[in-house]
Amino acid sequence: MDIFELKDKVIAGYDLTKEEAMSLYKADYEDLKKCANEIREHYCGTNFNFCTIINAKSGKCSEDCKFCAQSGHYGHNSNEYGLLKEDVVVADAQKQKDVGIERYSLVTSGKRLSDEEVDRVCETIKKVKSDVGVEVCASFGLLSKENYQKLYDVGVRRVHNNLESSREFFATVCSTHSFDEKIDAIKAAQEVGMEVCSGGIIGLGESREDRINMAFDLKELKVDSVPVNILNPIKGTPMGDNERLTQEEINRTIAIYRFILKDVYIRLAGGRALLSDTGKESFMSGANASISGTLLTTQGMDPKTDIEMINELGYKVVV
Repeated sequence: MDIFELKDKVIAGYDLTKEEAMSLYKADYEDLKKCANEIREHYCGTNFNFCTIINAKSGKCSEDCKFCAQSGHYGHNSNEYGLLKEDVVVADAQKQKDVGIERYSLVTSGKRLSDEEVDRVCETIKKVKSDVGVEVCASFGLLSKENYQKLYDVGVRRVHNNLESSREFFATVCSTHSFDEKIDAIKAAQEVGMEVCSGGIIGLGESREDRINMAFDLKELKVDSVPVNILNPIKGTPMGDNERLTQEEINRTIAIYRFILKDVYIRLAGGRALLSDTGKESFMSGANASISGTLLTTQGMDPKTDIEMINELGYKVVV
């Protein structure tokens, strides 16, 4: 089918098949980006969502994710510390709000926070919300429904939990927890009324079909925000020598995700610094959200510069 006809069908409400999504990798590059942008405009308008993250607990992770410098399995000298003190987090949240970022996420290493750590971080979140007044998101691993309820009760309305890749490729990425454990955690958060931010990483060595399969899994889960991370190979990790994806390959994937995930925030996340234009082309190819500022173990983008670029592209920053 002609890509413009397919775009019109998607705008009319049609859901792509996996075969149609795969065929878009062969579409004309400029046409693909243009059509994805039109789908984004139809379903999402000019809304753009920024968030910043803080590495609230770092290193010594029990999990063996092959891309991650925080894993305790590879002898990588990542920065190691326990849960940050409340005043440190509050001060950082205020700093981000002062430059215009109204959504702030705490991210911790490890398979999951303990019940005691969840209680501690809930107190920090209450302080951030009362003193700074930003939306607070949480990425604390594979929590129980009871722990998600605690987070909901202190005002957290969105949690993050990446699938990382397709079900078929996941065992290549991690062996210390399962794809189904991730699915269960996502559903537990949704059961207490939370939105979910979940996506993955491209450039792990997965196939294009793996990327498409992950997108359809995310669609089935009805997630609200889909971070697309680009692997920045870190020496000392098993994926440290992976070949970097081209900018065209990255933007093709983002555009195809817009065809599949019509009305969600598609969030350009880790690896933006690898793009020659820091993501400007991606934001005209279907992406309409981003993580700004410092990332977990790699350098991110300056929030003030990010906001200026997004405004120049005609977007309206929303929470």
